[in-house]
Amino acid sequence: MSAPTEIVQRKPQRGATLYPFEHGFPTKEATERARDDADFQRAVTAYRFWYPTVSCEGMFNANTSIGARDNESMIVMSAGPRQVFFTPNSDTPYAAAIVDLKDGPYVVEMPPGQLVGLVDDHHQGWILDMGLPGPAGAKGGKHLILPPGYKGKPPDGYFTGQSSSSKVFVALRSLPIKGNVTAALGSLRAVKIYPLADADNPKPMKMIDVTEKAVDGTCLRWEDNLLYWEKLHEVIDAEPLVAKFLPMYGELAALGIQKGKPFAPDARMKRILEKAAKAGRDQMLVSAFASARPDRLAWNDRKWEWAGLVPESADFETESGIDLEARDRWFAQAIVTSPAMFCRSIGAGSLYWLGDRDAKGAFVNGAKTYKLNVPLPVPAGLFWSVTVYDAETRSEVQTPQDKAALRSLFELKDTGKAKSVDLYFGPKSPGTYESRWIQTIPGKGWFSYFRVYGPEEPAFDGSWKPGDFEEVK
Repeated sequence: MSAPTEIVQRKPQRGATLYPFEHGFPTKEATERARDDADFQRAVTAYRFWYPTVSCEGMFNANTSIGARDNESMIVMSAGPRQVFFTPNSDTPYAAAIVDLKDGPYVVEMPPGQLVGLVDDHHQGWILDMGLPGPAGAKGGKHLILPPGYKGKPPDGYFTGQSSSSKVFVALRSLPIKGNVTAALGSLRAVKIYPLADADNPKPMKMIDVTEKAVDGTCLRWEDNLLYWEKLHEVIDAEPLVAKFLPMYGELAALGIQKGKPFAPDARMKRILEKAAKAGRDQMLVSAFASARPDRLAWNDRKWEWAGLVPESADFETESGIDLEARDRWFAQAIVTSPAMFCRSIGAGSLYWLGDRDAKGAFVNGAKTYKLNVPLPVPAGLFWSVTVYDAETRSEVQTPQDKAALRSLFELKDTGKAKSVDLYFGPKSPGTYESRWIQTIPGKGWFSYFRVYGPEEPAFDGSWKPGDFEEVK
C-alpha cells in the first residue's frame, strides 16, 4: 500500500491589480470603482448598439413636429440646408411617412417611374426595397409590410416584408429626370400608403410639403445627455422585443432600462449614463471621420473614402460576424439602410464617397478655400453631385448662401465639352467661379459626399477618379 500523497498549499500568484484587494477580496474602494467602471463600459456598448434606434426616433420626431400623423400624413420636400437630417441630398426630392402596424399590415403602392423607396423598422433594420432597387424596378408594384408576429397568409400580388417593430419608417425618393423637380415631386405624391384592410377602397394619405420649412429629423439634442436614455427607454417600452437583440436588452437591464418598468436612475447612474453618452457619441464620430481601416479608401492615391464599408449588406454582416465599426461609422453620419444603398455594381443604385481631408491629409477647415478638380465626363449613367455637410450636425451646411450642393443636373449642367471642372469651397466667393462654389463657415469643420447615380465601369476600375481638395491661398 503506497504512502498518502502530501498536499502542498500553494499561494496563488497575482500580478498587479487595477483595483485594490485584501486577502483575495475586493476592498470597498475596489467594489465601488469596479461597479462604476463596469456600468460605464456597459453603457458605452449599449449606446453605440442602440444609436440607430434613437436616431430613428429623431426621424419620427421630424414628422410629428410639423403636424404629420402616423398612418395619416406623409411629408414631401425638395431638401435643402433648412432641413436638418443626417447627410440628406438636394439631388432627389424626398417623401417620408411613419406607419404604425398595430392594427395590421400596410400597403405601399408604387406607381411606375423613376422612384427609389425603402422600409426600415424602428431600429433602422431593413424590411423592403421598392421602386428602382426593388423587385419590380421601374414598374412600381404593391408592397406589403407585415407587423411583428404576423402569422396569416399574405394575399397574392404583393412583395412582402415583415417588420420586427410596430412602427416603421417609409422613405421615398424621386429622380428628377432632366432636372424636372416639379415632376419628381408629382411622382412622390402618386405613391399610396394604406391599410391592407382598406385595399378595396384605399384612402390616400395627406401630403404635407415642407420644402420651405425648417425641420429637424436628427437626435442631436439627445445624443450626448440623459435624454438619449430616456428616448431609448420609450422605444424599448413601446416596441416588442427583438429576439436577436436579447444580449443587448440584458445590457440595458443592468442600466435600469427594461420593458414594462419605469426608468428612474439614481444620481450615480445618471452621472454614468451622461458620461457614456458623450463617450459613445465621440467614439462613433471617430469611426466616421478618423477610421484607420485600409478598406475605407476608395483609391489608394486619393483621400476619398467609402461612406459605407460593407457592400451589399443592410445589416453590416460579414463572414466573421457583424462589422461594428462599419455600423458605427454609417449611423454616426447617415440614416436608413438597405442592400441597394451599399451596392457597388455597375449601373446599380449610387456610390457615396466621403471627403473630409485635403490633399495633404489634414481635415478641411471652414476658414480656408479649397479647389476640387473633377475629370469629365463623370462615369454616372444618371447624374452626380458634391454635397457639403457640417461636421457637427452631419447635415447640410447652413450659410447665408443657403446652398450646400453642386449638381450635374443643375449648377453644373453646362460644362459642355470640358475635360474637367473645378469646384470651390470656402468662406468667400471666388468671384468668376461663384456658380461653382459652396460657402463654408470659419471655425467649423465640414465634409462632403461625392455621389454618382447609375455608376459606370470607370468608377470602379480606377480609370476615373476625382482630385483631392487643394487649398487655394
